[in-house]
Amino acid sequence: MTGKGRVYIIGAGPGDPGLITLRGVQCIREADVIIYDHLVSPEILRHAGEKTRLIYAGKQGGDHTLSQWEINNLLVAEAGQGAIVARLKGGDPFIFGRGGEEAEVLREAGIPFEVVPGISSAVAVPAYAGIPLTHRNHTVSVAFVTGHEDPTKGKSDLDWPTLAGIGTLVFLMGVKNLPAIAENLIRYGKDAATPAALIRWGTTPDQETLTGTLGDIAQKAEERRFSPPSIFVVGGVVGLRETLNWFETKPLFGRGIVITRPEAQAEELSELLRARGARVIHFPVIRIAPPESWEELDGAIDRLESYRWIIFTSANGVAFFFRRLRERGRDIRDLKGIRIATIGPATASAVETLGIRVDLVPEEFISEGVVNAFAGEDLRGRRVLLPRAEQARDVIPEGLAKMGADVDVVTAYRTVRSDRNAAELESFLAEDKVDVITFTSPSTVANFLGIMGPDFHLPSKVRIACIGPVTETAARRAGLPVDILQERYTIPGLVEALTEYRW
Repeated sequence: MTGKGRVYIIGAGPGDPGLITLRGVQCIREADVIIYDHLVSPEILRHAGEKTRLIYAGKQGGDHTLSQWEINNLLVAEAGQGAIVARLKGGDPFIFGRGGEEAEVLREAGIPFEVVPGISSAVAVPAYAGIPLTHRNHTVSVAFVTGHEDPTKGKSDLDWPTLAGIGTLVFLMGVKNLPAIAENLIRYGKDAATPAALIRWGTTPDQETLTGTLGDIAQKAEERRFSPPSIFVVGGVVGLRETLNWFETKPLFGRGIVITRPEAQAEELSELLRARGARVIHFPVIRIAPPESWEELDGAIDRLESYRWIIFTSANGVAFFFRRLRERGRDIRDLKGIRIATIGPATASAVETLGIRVDLVPEEFISEGVVNAFAGEDLRGRRVLLPRAEQARDVIPEGLAKMGADVDVVTAYRTVRSDRNAAELESFLAEDKVDVITFTSPSTVANFLGIMGPDFHLPSKVRIACIGPVTETAARRAGLPVDILQERYTIPGLVEALTEYRW
């Protein structure tokens, strides 16, 4: 850390990790230290750098990890030592977020700060429940109200007669005081028949919406044991939910889906699942590592001009091959005259992103498909390079060798077990938050079971989803029942199969 420190007071949004602003992400990536609250999505923390220190300062109910006074002092201390501090707060920091108090402390201490507004839960949560806060046929006024005033104050600052006359009311942190809120609004003129809604864990796959009237919502909440964090909405616009509910009707809404792919390669699958309303649980069981020795790959690069074909069977193989090519002082110009084949469209895309045209992609995206695709090629006496994982099936080299090809199989990368532990996933299983575990390769199957241990028992409600027959075979041999199998052997195909599955 160099130079004078500063603090970014950032609104992290209401829960959905996609609702943080671009400026917020920029500041998180820049930060040396992140001090974050309870309602900040763990997915947002994935934007942090590898060396960024994470400090949890959340509170849940009356349980405070750090008091506000301690948080204030921490901000001043870290920034005072030259650190760039990201203060991550749920929603918007200046809407019932005590961000103003923290900014005052920083100004008094002479610490530079920037406020990065966030999407407030007061606006986003009703929207995700299908409730527009204003509507020309229902109301032209809306008010945001705290449902939990400072208990140290002598009397309430809420003007109940005025509030009762406003079209739409949004109460934050009001579940505990719900009976009193409803009673006061009715007392001062709000019709007891006014539509009302409670929305719990809004904008997340755990979202739960309870509707009723101002007169009966408190009783319904007690019967359902509705608990924080919740938003309370009162007004005629609540009646539009039946028509405008869009989030809770998504095909995978609320389904907990475990991704076992390496973290760096999970983004596409994660985004596609979230777009369909799923709860994404990252549990990478493997990581991609360089080979223990570059000798094999270096030798192949040194004799690159001797190959007629290079076959890539994964995007990892593409990445490591071309990285090593550059490290050896060579580039794509040295591929002149060499034809490129890939196992499927995703691998082809990784090659074409480098400005290199792919000559052959099989119709079936498995090793057998690659071999079949070469049926019309004259490979007699041709040299073929296959840079791949350290451990892989020999279907391609053996099949091409039978066609007369001279195949060099070289290790471009390794798949090794990640440092995740079983307890991380067991907590989700114990809370009944897992519906599907996905596997995208035999190595994800083997390493998953290695991490979970010999005593792992798959809950009866949890489904297993696999990409392709090879992964399916590995799962079944390991004793895992395969419930969902997609035939396109691609990430979009897997998501499609999950979407079409009859739960």
